[in-house]
Amino acid sequence: MRSRATSAAPAALMSAIVADDEALARDEMKFLLGQIPDIEVIATASNGLEALELIEKLDPAVAFLDIQMPGLDGLGVLKRLKERQIEPPHIVFATAFDQFAVEAFRLQAMDYILKPVDKERLEETVARARRATAERISELPAASLPRPATAFTKLLLRAGSRNLIIDPQELIYATIDNGVITMVTAQGDGLANFRTLEDLQAVLDPDLFWRAHRSFVVNINRIREVVPWFKSTYQLKMDDKRGTEIPVSRMQSRRLREMLNL
Repeated sequence: MRSRATSAAPAALMSAIVADDEALARDEMKFLLGQIPDIEVIATASNGLEALELIEKLDPAVAFLDIQMPGLDGLGVLKRLKERQIEPPHIVFATAFDQFAVEAFRLQAMDYILKPVDKERLEETVARARRATAERISELPAASLPRPATAFTKLLLRAGSRNLIIDPQELIYATIDNGVITMVTAQGDGLANFRTLEDLQAVLDPDLFWRAHRSFVVNINRIREVVPWFKSTYQLKMDDKRGTEIPVSRMQSRRLREMLNL
């Protein structure tokens, strides 16, 4: 999912963020993870709102979250991601309190580690996350393949009081934010009448439209430029009026490098 190329076989790096309101706890977790091969802490957060922003921006493979944090607690981060219909990374809660474990696993957390964190216990968790990440990569093409679009497919774009009918090929990209999908064309922007990006993809040509990020679907024929970005990832500069730059997730950056021999 997250990779850094070498001159030999590429070594897959899992990206991770660490969120804890105590600086010493953040530093300790970052230090312990630094002793484990093939995982890289790409950012840290001091509260749940920062963690939520980092997850949406950086698309890490794993997020290590404290339970009790100001603003938004660890459980709240996971709930908020689900409310926004954003696929969460593998969530690992690291906390001094054991009474939240049932709720954490109900929300489908990957693991629940009690502080002080034991290195061997952490290594087991990272190994589980690595296996799950590998499975997600191998399943991605089949799982994300939309149904082929029919010859008569049209898209409804709601722009203010107007309901515009467009051909799918006119779509430059679509993005979802707080459950609302915006479609961008050369003529302008508008709202889609789909609930999820997966629903939208189901009526688009899979050879033409690509899920570059959990929040973006792009028309590959309307990519103007591939821009190197943060931690071996990329941004796509699109061919719309604003020249919008769209992030490519770390998993999809690997596929982009393979497709373009970057």
